Amino acid sequence: MSDAPPESSSTPVPGEAERVSPAPPPRGRSIAAVICLVLAALLTTPAAVAYWGQRTLNDAERYVDTVGPLVDSPEVQDVIATKVTDAIQQQVDVEALLNDVFAGVITDAPRLQRLVGPLAAAVNGLIERQVREFIASDEFADFWVRVNTRAQQALHRVLTGDDTGAVSLQDDQVVLDVDEVIDRVKERLVARGLTIVENVPIPETDRQIVLMDAPQLRQARTIYAFSNPIAKWLLPLVGVLYLASLLLARRRPRMAVWIGAVIAANALLLALVLSVGKQLFVNHLAGTAFGPASRVFFDTLLAYLERGQEVVLWLGVIVVLAGLFAGANRYGASLRRTVSGGLENAGAGVPGNGPATAGRWVAANIGWLRVAVVALGAVVLLWGNDVSTTRLWWSLALVLVLLAGLQVVAGAGRSDGSGRAVEPEPAAPSGST
Repeated sequence: MSDAPPESSSTPVPGEAERVSPAPPPRGRSIAAVICLVLAALLTTPAAVAYWGQRTLNDAERYVDTVGPLVDSPEVQDVIATKVTDAIQQQVDVEALLNDVFAGVITDAPRLQRLVGPLAAAVNGLIERQVREFIASDEFADFWVRVNTRAQQALHRVLTGDDTGAVSLQDDQVVLDVDEVIDRVKERLVARGLTIVENVPIPETDRQIVLMDAPQLRQARTIYAFSNPIAKWLLPLVGVLYLASLLLARRRPRMAVWIGAVIAANALLLALVLSVGKQLFVNHLAGTAFGPASRVFFDTLLAYLERGQEVVLWLGVIVVLAGLFAGANRYGASLRRTVSGGLENAGAGVPGNGPATAGRWVAANIGWLRVAVVALGAVVLLWGNDVSTTRLWWSLALVLVLLAGLQVVAGAGRSDGSGRAVEPEPAAPSGST
């Protein structure tokens, strides 16, 4: 019995096995994080386009704010002026009217026939000037807002299958009715003495501008009917998927880098989609009266989406940099120690018990306080659905200043009275850390 080893030598110390060989985290959590990231990556670009369409096409106020600047576009003004002028001049044969009016006079003095052409040209020039003056006036700008308010409602009717209103679908063509503009111009001409245009009928075909040939629009109606109810919530769902992938990840800084890279890649994909879509749109309208203004119209209508694409790209870059800063890589760790050490030493130099007491509370709760600061930055960025790169930079500046402030206050709570922050004692190793 004396050769038997002591019993205590083979008895494990409680907790020792856990510290030496911690149980690996369940793989299901990591798999779920990857699934959430993949789903978010696939849905980001469609969600952005769907959200833009839902907000712009369904919201009359946002639609008018979007297309309102078109009234100042020379290309758009020229298209409308040309269409209205041609519609009036084609129905008012000024030269024939002058020949009829001066028939007896011309018979007695044939040389007066030479004046008919210049007089007709002068009258036609008056018509064109009145049209262009009206379209360039503030009166037309107010009229443009009213027309586009109705046009938004008409566009909504087109997508929902109602073919009445200023914008309608006729034989696979999307057309814009300029009937009211013609009537307003005729009133201005009559007021200036050109009464010959007052009762001139304008055929329906001359009162319309073909915006585009759209044989696939009926399919678009089906897609709209299916996607519109979910378009509003698709983008928030993508945000939830990104957040879930971050929370479920075993190595969150690394996941943050992947999330940022996916977001930036989707922004580049969206830029490509917009570029291709613009070219297709311009090509569709190349042979129509609206062709010269098609590029301006596309850029104006999709201004919010293009601006959002820039914000998403920079947001992805910011998330990548944040993940690298918080990660276990050598450069991130070194920069982290330098920044946090400098800020905490600055806080440690603040005298008084008040800052120290507040600092100890902040140091004990700094984790959720950082989350709250980032959430505040997100609220500032998204408030009012008017996202822009300027607002992104202001939100980022706010977040960085508040995070730095938290670190300074936490340093005041770790002061040893010598003006330097005291490093917290390392926690005991644990398998669940």
